[in-house]
Amino acid sequence: MVQRLSDAQRRSLSETLPQWSLAEERDAIRRVFRFADFSAAWAFMTRVALLAEKHDHHPEWSNVYNRVEILLSTHDAGGLSERDVQLAKAIDHVL
Repeated sequence: MVQRLSDAQRRSLSETLPQWSLAEERDAIRRVFRFADFSAAWAFMTRVALLAEKHDHHPEWSNVYNRVEILLSTHDAGGLSERDVQLAKAIDHVL
């Protein structure tokens, strides 16, 4: 079973993933991305979808025109895990 992040790991998230923030309503991290238009946002989502398949870890996300919001949490762990951190890093690398 996947383990949730420790308190020390959570405290270091702002350094490890400076563009991501802790979700207020649940044990997750989120980031909002803005693009020039819908096509650019959709292209980004396509790249993230391929990453998610590779990581076998899938985001919760929404898209409205040029805005993409991604929320990461590991359901098997009941909250944040290293899998979320690794996928967030990979998503940041796509940019």
